[in-house]
Amino acid sequence: MPDRPALRSQRLNQVTHAPHAELDALVKAHAPFDTRESFARFVVAQYLFQAELQPLYNDPDLVAIVPDLAQRCRAQQALLDLADLGTQAPAALRGPLQAPSLGEAMGWIFVSEGSKLGAAFLIKRAAALGLSDSFGARHLGEPLGGRAEGWKQFTRILDGLDLTAEEDAAAERGAVAAFARFTELLKHAYAVDAQLV
Repeated sequence: MPDRPALRSQRLNQVTHAPHAELDALVKAHAPFDTRESFARFVVAQYLFQAELQPLYNDPDLVAIVPDLAQRCRAQQALLDLADLGTQAPAALRGPLQAPSLGEAMGWIFVSEGSKLGAAFLIKRAAALGLSDSFGARHLGEPLGGRAEGWKQFTRILDGLDLTAEEDAAAERGAVAAFARFTELLKHAYAVDAQLV
């Protein structure tokens, strides 16, 4: 095992490296950018994930730590994307995150916020399907203030949090669990019957 980095955000990157690589491979295997129908299923997974995290993004205790947290949530954009793509909003899947500790919640949000960096590449792929940040691929659009700046602001806050060793461990578990949950939602989105699209 390599040395543990000093910064919490770097430690979270380290512990999620393997699940992140597995998820990337799974996304590629489903070829979401081959057709609009396939992309719509990808958006179903994105919507389910963001909708599950919406309570965290609106949590007053977390908003006290990250002041613009509520504005960072992409559930609404993903819902509008589904409408653009002629796809019904799916029912929630059993097993969403329940009452996480502070550390665990920050681990989940770390994964959600980090995905906005990768979205810069995905939205270029979506453009080939005639989609954009104002139609069908809104949830991949650039956040207000820019992707890099938004990420830096979030990681500065995350790295500066005074957490116990237990909460630090919970943040790592939360980040790994977030990748596992998105992987589960992606499999569900591509397995559901064809009536979805």
